[in-house]
Amino acid sequence: MKATAIEKPADLMKPNDTGDVEPALPKDASSGKATVTYSVSPGFVALLARLGISVAITSYQSGKFYLLGRNPKGGLMINERLFQKAMGLYAEGNTLLLATLFQIQRFENVLEKGQFINHTYDACFVPRLTHTTGVLDAHDVGLLANGEIIFVNTRYNCLATTSTRDSFTPVWKPPFISQIVSEDRCHLNGLAMDKGQPRYVTAVSQSNTIDGWRDRRSDGGVVIDVATGEVVCKGLSMPHSPRLFKGKLWVLNSGTGELGWVDTEKKEFKPLTFCPGFLRGLAFRDGYAFVGLSKPRYERFEGLALDAKLKAADSEPWCGVQVIDLKTGACVEWFRIDGAVAEIYDAAVVPDVACPMSLGFASDEIKGLITHSALNESYLTEAKK
Repeated sequence: MKATAIEKPADLMKPNDTGDVEPALPKDASSGKATVTYSVSPGFVALLARLGISVAITSYQSGKFYLLGRNPKGGLMINERLFQKAMGLYAEGNTLLLATLFQIQRFENVLEKGQFINHTYDACFVPRLTHTTGVLDAHDVGLLANGEIIFVNTRYNCLATTSTRDSFTPVWKPPFISQIVSEDRCHLNGLAMDKGQPRYVTAVSQSNTIDGWRDRRSDGGVVIDVATGEVVCKGLSMPHSPRLFKGKLWVLNSGTGELGWVDTEKKEFKPLTFCPGFLRGLAFRDGYAFVGLSKPRYERFEGLALDAKLKAADSEPWCGVQVIDLKTGACVEWFRIDGAVAEIYDAAVVPDVACPMSLGFASDEIKGLITHSALNESYLTEAKK
């Protein structure tokens, strides 16, 4: 149904964004709040415009959900909302999915083409459906062809769908997992969707004992074909974010900082390029990959090949997004976060939107934005049939 009315004066809608990149977000140190600064390459916004997209990213440690777009003046617009442990993202049409600490949110864009808020925002994503799952450590999320949500239930080592009654409905588990149990055994994390169906998943190991994956971080990672249960690639280091793009299965070998693809016939990982960070979050548009980078500051990241690669490159780890040219492997544009926000979990491309915003639950704005569709006088008659 089409939204025909937006019952909120445009000049009263003041989303929590940072406007142009400068002065970014920095909080006054004297206030005691953490300082966060943003920087961007000169051509990042122009690339978004050329590709006709905006970009969504999540930061679970800081609980931030970002939408990166371009404002009417041509600068970068950063829309930021707070969702506790913001994790997996999925974008399709006017729908965004977001996995959080104990819920999965389904956002819908309530603006029609040609509608704007504040004469600036051409999309407004509102959380319309909330699925309460409990704390499952949900990672990647997707949308099935029948409209149902599917997600990686890391705590229970399975793929699951949401339920109107239960916390989740398990629909698939790796063959090496013996039962659906509350033990993060293999750290199942990534999900590649293909035409509304789950196609591939990633796991840090093939362990079948509680927390066993932590001892296999350096080389126990696998990519699994959901349809057959076959391991199509192994020997990876904490792989994340498998994605299908133009017939290729791409994956982030996070523990080595490499973006690459999997030769499913030879069952080999083919690295394309090294990015300076622990990689999570991968999205594509035309000939470009948008890769999320994090600073490996936690014990679970220590001792990986990434440490040596960073030292060899005489580089410090990044937090942000790098745009990789798939033909050359070069980083052509970037968005960087410094300060208190040190990690990214996921990234998604939002097509055909220049400057998006979203609503969250941390402010009163969501209470006042009311939209509705046209009067459907035949609805009650049809419902009787």
